[in-house]
Amino acid sequence: VQLQASGGGLVQAGGSLRVSCVASGITLEYYAIAWFRQAPGKEREGVSCISSSGEIVYWPDSVKGRFTISRDNDKNTAYLQMDSLTSEDTAVYYCGVRPKWYGGGCPTRKGEYAYWGQGTQVTVSS
Repeated sequence: VQLQASGGGLVQAGGSLRVSCVASGITLEYYAIAWFRQAPGKEREGVSCISSSGEIVYWPDSVKGRFTISRDNDKNTAYLQMDSLTSEDTAVYYCGVRPKWYGGGCPTRKGEYAYWGQGTQVTVSS
C-alpha cells in the first residue's frame, strides 16, 4: 500500500493550495481518508476527514470555511483544497486511510488509521 501526497509548496498568506493523496494497493472507496498536519515542534493534528460513506468532518475550528476535503474514487485520490491560508497553516500535511471494516466514521487519533503517506510541505509566508 502506498499513499503519495503532493501539491504542497510555498504560498503567500491569503493564497490557496490543493494537496492531493493518490492511493495504490488499495481500493480507496472502502476507506476513510484523513488529512493531518504537523508543524515544527508540535504534535500531528487532524485537519479533515471524509469517510467511506461520504461523511465529512473538519477538526480545528480554524480551518472550517477555508478548507475543503474531497475524494475521487475513480482516481483513487483524495484532495484538500486550502484557501485563505495563514502562517498558522504552515506544516507538513499527511494523508492517512482507515478501512471501513475497522469501524465507521473518522477518528481523531492518528493511531486509528492503517496507512500513512510521506507528507507534503505547505509553507505560508506572511
